[in-house]
Amino acid sequence: MDKVVNIARKAGDAILAIYGRDNFGVEVKSDQSPVTLADLASHRAICPALEALLPGTPVLSEEAPVPAFSERRQWQRYWIIDPLDGTKEFISRNGEFTVNIALIDSHKPVLGVVHVPVSGLTYTGLKGYGAFRIDDDNRRRISVRSMDDRAQNCVPVTVVASRRHGSKEVEALMQRIGGELGPVVTRNMGSSLKFCLVAEGEADFYPRLAPTCEWDTAAAQAVVEQAGGVVLDLSLEKLRYNTKEVLLNPCFYVIGDPGFDWRRLLAS
Repeated sequence: MDKVVNIARKAGDAILAIYGRDNFGVEVKSDQSPVTLADLASHRAICPALEALLPGTPVLSEEAPVPAFSERRQWQRYWIIDPLDGTKEFISRNGEFTVNIALIDSHKPVLGVVHVPVSGLTYTGLKGYGAFRIDDDNRRRISVRSMDDRAQNCVPVTVVASRRHGSKEVEALMQRIGGELGPVVTRNMGSSLKFCLVAEGEADFYPRLAPTCEWDTAAAQAVVEQAGGVVLDLSLEKLRYNTKEVLLNPCFYVIGDPGFDWRRLLAS
């Protein structure tokens, strides 16, 4: 884990070197999403380092060709990375972008690192060891917060939402949550930082009812799960990886306290 954190930090440094320029070299990919010189610099910093760390383990990156499913379906264990999650936030210079590195084993994220280049913060999740927030060399264990504690202290439910991907469905869900649970506070944020707010107990719930890809979520899902939360699709099953030809995720919910009866509220 420490080696992966160092790899993510070096990728973050490569991103920041371009963040200070006037020209990001923005281009548009075939799926109409933007890519910058920083995305590519981070990709080049991460891939060789991961290949050296676990020789023979494939690396799947947003900024590289995706192997056919006939090849990928043979993988039990592989790395999946988003070298710069939140490229639009990077272009907007709002600081809300991350480096995401995850290790998938048997379709589940067992290790995840989410690094925030602008602040230097790093979030980690490792199966069997828990989740941590690292600020410089200060490492602090993090965990999701209890909905019971929130209710007893009259604290409003905090729902985190995408800065760029709101929807009528999310608004309707927020109204239903408010009707059932009382006051709701909304925090808007870009990239996988939304997961991290839930993981460290700063938010209770994050509904994502818009498209994402598997490299957008894998690292942050590992952090949330090792902090005690869950990431569920709309059938309320855990989000899984590399199970189909396309790498698009279904819509999903990030839940902080799995002991609370979110299932009843969401199923309705």
